[in-house]
Amino acid sequence: MKRILTFAALISFLVIAVACGGGPAGSGGQKGSSSNPTAVFITGEDAPLPSVVSFFVTINSITLNNSSGSVTVLSTPTTVDFGRLVGLRSLLGFSTVAPGTYTSATFNLTNPVINYVNLSTNPPSLGTIQGTLTVSTVTVNFPQAMVVSPNGLAGLHMDFDLRDSLQVDPTGQVTGQVTPVIFIKAVSASAADGQITDFTGSVVPVTSSTNSFLLKGPWGFQEKIAVNSSTQYNGSWTLGSLSAGAIVSVIGEVQPDGSILASAVEVITTDTAFISGRLLQVNPSSGPVQTITMYIGEELPAMSGNFALGQVVTFDVSAVQTYDVSFINNWLTNFVFDNSSMVAGQRIFVGGSWSSSTTTFTPDLISLRRQGLVGLLVANSVTVNNGNAGSFQLQNNGLLGWVAQGPFTVNTNNTTLFFNVSGLSSLSNAGTTPIAVGGLVLKNPTSGLPEVYAHRVIELQ
Repeated sequence: MKRILTFAALISFLVIAVACGGGPAGSGGQKGSSSNPTAVFITGEDAPLPSVVSFFVTINSITLNNSSGSVTVLSTPTTVDFGRLVGLRSLLGFSTVAPGTYTSATFNLTNPVINYVNLSTNPPSLGTIQGTLTVSTVTVNFPQAMVVSPNGLAGLHMDFDLRDSLQVDPTGQVTGQVTPVIFIKAVSASAADGQITDFTGSVVPVTSSTNSFLLKGPWGFQEKIAVNSSTQYNGSWTLGSLSAGAIVSVIGEVQPDGSILASAVEVITTDTAFISGRLLQVNPSSGPVQTITMYIGEELPAMSGNFALGQVVTFDVSAVQTYDVSFINNWLTNFVFDNSSMVAGQRIFVGGSWSSSTTTFTPDLISLRRQGLVGLLVANSVTVNNGNAGSFQLQNNGLLGWVAQGPFTVNTNNTTLFFNVSGLSSLSNAGTTPIAVGGLVLKNPTSGLPEVYAHRVIELQ
């Protein structure tokens, strides 16, 4: 049966004990013994187009290859959304593979569907294109051979480059033609590209005796979440106080048994329903917001009518009293995000109740979530205050650029992670290179325009 999961532009699929490099003498190109299969996970991300809010494609299979043959690590057709987020990873599945040295991976793809923001309407609306793949099977070589060793755990990072995969016309509009451009590399479970940074779902019964609970994602995908004495909770929550049905988000690392060992557990709400996606319009634009228009990229349970997955919906939020910020658990939250701090372009989570008989969603909580954005670095816009603390500007021709009425500011600090570039000062000489950032979008209280506070900055290759 086909499974469907959407997540942040970064995805985790499977799980392998991996070491990069040539491997021991005599091991190169060998498929290895199947008597000691090893667990494997794959993380993925995208380099998106600014206007694309979702890019669904079905991965029919993934195989690892060497000179002796191939081994399948994904055989169940799985539809994933590479366009919703940048810089976040969520576990998709778990499998095993025989130890050995592998030199390439082959992906078989079908049914691309592109959702993009149409900025010519007010409020912005959603356009959908049924895409066409120019090729359905893509084989990608590892930059270094993947050595799968017994009794270990690491992973494979997959970068689906939407920026180069989706054809656009001279005006920048997507045409629907898709030529997959994929990059892969081996990563460890504890590496930045291997950690799970965004998995949200509904709590299934807690097993305190085993220090774990099950988390059911929006499409029925269940994952075991393990906790220990180092796991942090928001508020006064503990493992023992978690209740079935609560909506929870976790950050952590994949374990050899396929579970996620949580470094942080955030109880977002004890409501039984939620929707999540990009804000397209707030009304009024200043002062307490009364109604919002948003694109629904994720929901639980599956809803119908105007609130179905992939719809653009406008609804009343004037009665919402509770606001919070993703994995920030202190009194400062109320100063950076409330009913006067929402702005188009933000990714939000809305908790509430759902009535299937009347197809009515009643919101009572709004949480600001991390998201990914992409744009061209504005030349000479980098300001370095101290180390990696400072700012730069990005030119984005999509939703956030439209809201910001031009380039928007990206703020960084000394905990911001930089990839493919040594740090903030190195961007000073990078010209107008394409940049992807992951972080929080906040409303500047003076200008009323959105700004990004980045936890990840990636110079796109």
